[in-house]
Amino acid sequence: MPFLETDRELARHSYYAATAPRQQAWPALAPGAHRCDVAVVGAGFAGLTAAIELRQRGLDVVLLEGQEVGSGASGRNGGQAIYGLACDIAAIEGELGLDDARRVFAMTLEAVDDMRRRIREFGIDCDWRDGHLAVATSARKARALHDEVEQHATRYDHPMTWIERADLPQWIASPRYVAGAHDTRSGHLHPLRYALGLARAADAMGVRVHEGSVVSRIARDGDGVTLTTTAAASLHARHVLLAGNVYLDALAPALAPRLGARVMPVGTYIVSSRALAPEQAKALIPCGAAVCDNNFVLDYFRTTADHRMLYGGRVSYSTRTPMSVAGSMVARMTKTFPQLRGVEAEFAWGGFVDISMSRAPDFGRLAEYGDRVYYLQGFSGHGVALTGLAGKLVAEAIAGDATRFDVFARLQHHAFPGGRALRTPALVLGMAYYRLKDLL
Repeated sequence: MPFLETDRELARHSYYAATAPRQQAWPALAPGAHRCDVAVVGAGFAGLTAAIELRQRGLDVVLLEGQEVGSGASGRNGGQAIYGLACDIAAIEGELGLDDARRVFAMTLEAVDDMRRRIREFGIDCDWRDGHLAVATSARKARALHDEVEQHATRYDHPMTWIERADLPQWIASPRYVAGAHDTRSGHLHPLRYALGLARAADAMGVRVHEGSVVSRIARDGDGVTLTTTAAASLHARHVLLAGNVYLDALAPALAPRLGARVMPVGTYIVSSRALAPEQAKALIPCGAAVCDNNFVLDYFRTTADHRMLYGGRVSYSTRTPMSVAGSMVARMTKTFPQLRGVEAEFAWGGFVDISMSRAPDFGRLAEYGDRVYYLQGFSGHGVALTGLAGKLVAEAIAGDATRFDVFARLQHHAFPGGRALRTPALVLGMAYYRLKDLL
């Protein structure tokens, strides 16, 4: 996949990589035959959490990562750990009914609580801060946000604080927004530090972690499944979890082609300003929360523990990196915060996330491997907290209780139309339509 090298190059210039030096490396899986109870492919939040949860249940776990721990979206995202899904919960309710939609919604709240718990349990220094602020850029968007807040309070038992325009300066110092809603349960963090902390915790528990171990083949084998790496190592496992998201298709196209057709790589881009004076950073977002608007093609931002403005929002649906990412992102940042005019980006980076057609997460099993192979994908840019929940649900299922996993597995997913040749231009056209709607 041509986007993989682009992804690696973009990620090298991230604020996270500069402020979370890798102090530990794990060896590749050595050539030869190996065995375990569960093999996990992908050392992002989902794979790491699954490995920890499985090990806590007494299972022998091997974790295979094609690059480095946290090298994908888990290590360079916006750091916003938010309840909910990328799609509207009403879509889940329409498909599964109100009772199961309520279960899904409650599990997304659990996902955020679990992140806090793991940070405490494993002593992970990742700059966690409470609070998330959703904001609206127009009266129409404000009405939609208010309806969502009412729905969450009345149908899903999750109240938030509604903020009128006159009160917004107490929360955010931007002229761009007309209303907002604050959630105390969500929060934000340094994602790469969190990923590396999870990896150290997994290693200390006895999970066998292997970086630089690219899986090239998967096959049914007697009472389980055998994975083969490009370094001539084989790993036999009773169960396998594919948690590489969009990178599975890039690293090993033959691994699970049916899954690759149901997700698309979408480029996302972020800049970080130079360090500001503490009082200046505090004045930008007095409430200290992570912020995002409710446009379809949204902007998201937050201040960091070392007083920088970290701002994301430009996306590419063509897998091509836009020209002058830093310049265009700084322009968006100063549109939101005119008081930052003249402040340049010290770091600019990006990478790819996977989106599903419905923007709902895609969890399930592969029947062709006797239902011994599980997969997690389609987080659609909303996976910071949800990936950890997904890993937990897979561990429950492998350990014998698939009740909660199967609520998600019942969601219907379809391949993007047009196949590999036409799905990208079709998506570009579709997103241009939604950008126009946001502007109007």
